[in-house]
Amino acid sequence: MRGLKREKILRVLLTEQKPLSKNEISKRALCTRQWVILFLRELEKKRLVKGTKATNLEGLIKHWLSLHKKPKKYRDYMVKEPLKLLKKSKLEYVLTTYQAENLVQHHLFPSRTDIYIKEEDLPKWHTLLLKEGLYGKGNVRIIVAEDPIAYGKRKLNGVFVVSLPQLIIDLFTEGGPAAEAAEMLLAKLKKNVS
Repeated sequence: MRGLKREKILRVLLTEQKPLSKNEISKRALCTRQWVILFLRELEKKRLVKGTKATNLEGLIKHWLSLHKKPKKYRDYMVKEPLKLLKKSKLEYVLTTYQAENLVQHHLFPSRTDIYIKEEDLPKWHTLLLKEGLYGKGNVRIIVAEDPIAYGKRKLNGVFVVSLPQLIIDLFTEGGPAAEAAEMLLAKLKKNVS
């Protein structure tokens, strides 16, 4: 649980353009103010933040990666036009990895459509995806995750995409060409903050 709380705090710190108060970070990260204070002290000792302001974006991303675990709870499906399905869907989701990167930066071939969903929506997604396609190894992966992963989501081309910092983490976690795309996105993020 401790790693998840830290990831939630990092997600908020890296997604917000302006520094927030510790109280606001705790509300948005869905954890106690005490957790925020303790974790910020730890990050300040490593010279990654000053107060609640990120001072070393690359260092914060690398720190987040050291805490991040690859999702274990997912299901694969084969669906003919996944983006079309997502645009029509009334269910909550956020797009990540290859398809999201292709919408944001156009570097990777969108070979797989990965979406985060809430655990309680899993049966609804399963029914929807079976109606539109087949269950088993395919081009769509639904990842069961906790709600804050959608923090900072935005809508691009009619679909919801994870925040840029979350996308960078997910691409680094994929490795290979996805990690190269993550490096490119990180360079853009650092340039926008400078």
